[in-house]
Amino acid sequence: MLGAVNRVLVGLAGLLLLALGGAVLAVGLGAPPPSWWIHTGRHDVLLSTAERTHWRAAGWWWPTVLAALAVLVLLSLWWLTAQLRRRRLPEVLVDTGDGKSALLRGRALETVLATDAAHQEGVAHAQAVLRGKRTAPEVRVWLQLEPDVSPATALDDLTAQALAHARDSAALKKLPAEVRLTSVKHRAERVT
Repeated sequence: MLGAVNRVLVGLAGLLLLALGGAVLAVGLGAPPPSWWIHTGRHDVLLSTAERTHWRAAGWWWPTVLAALAVLVLLSLWWLTAQLRRRRLPEVLVDTGDGKSALLRGRALETVLATDAAHQEGVAHAQAVLRGKRTAPEVRVWLQLEPDVSPATALDDLTAQALAHARDSAALKKLPAEVRLTSVKHRAERVT
């Protein structure tokens, strides 16, 4: 849901910026500006002398404007890098042994790994996310353990079962894993 909202907002922002940039370019190239346009022609300036000097007596005005624009640019760059960074590995390259390779969907491997881990004794819930390169994937696993389960036992079982099955099924030489363990919180019943 959040990804769809993000895509819609990015699309709308892109269309708005494209329309505004196209209009500025058209007016700059000599097209007559529309009646609602804030400037009267191609040689009009963004800020007139009167607009630039209106706040001259207030020494805080221009530093504030420049600081706000700098913060806006930094936030935009942060958002752009967040959009370009992949959070999940979309596919894993599987060596089929015949000189060719096949692609395995990353979500499928994540689902199987999480399901396999969730079927371990004492595991209440499991999640898995693939990262890294498609030729050398890494996995991050979250296990929610029942209160009476030893974390060492759960980690040994995960390594021997779920991770080994995932590594073998994808024909990987190794599958590095980062495992985070949490415990299920049970509320004690009040005895009266």
